[in-house]
Amino acid sequence: MLEFIHIHKTAALLEASVVIGAILGGGADEEVHKLRRFARCIGLLFQVVDDILDVTKSEEERGKTAGKDLAVDKTTYPKLLGLEKAKEFAAELNGEAKQQLAAFDSHKAAPLIALADYIAYRQN
Repeated sequence: MLEFIHIHKTAALLEASVVIGAILGGGADEEVHKLRRFARCIGLLFQVVDDILDVTKSEEERGKTAGKDLAVDKTTYPKLLGLEKAKEFAAELNGEAKQQLAAFDSHKAAPLIALADYIAYRQN
């Protein structure tokens, strides 16, 4: 259920942006499909990392209220999976996102790879 919510929220926003760019750029159906999967992965990754940061970073480090998800008993990835498994899931999502870009020209894919890593390793 949590994954469904995040895929249809944050991931959908990123997916629309990436897919529109792919279509306007003349991407073939298979390329658009791979970019759609990439975007879903980074959208879900964003939410998983956000949940992790909520329990591992202070308010000053995050730049927003820390621990609020825990305070309101919100369902999060660390709560469901445990912190270490949530971190492993984030790493898997980052790997899967980048795997979707493997068939593309590495120079052209570099900004999207950098985006995936930025999302995965952000600190706030």
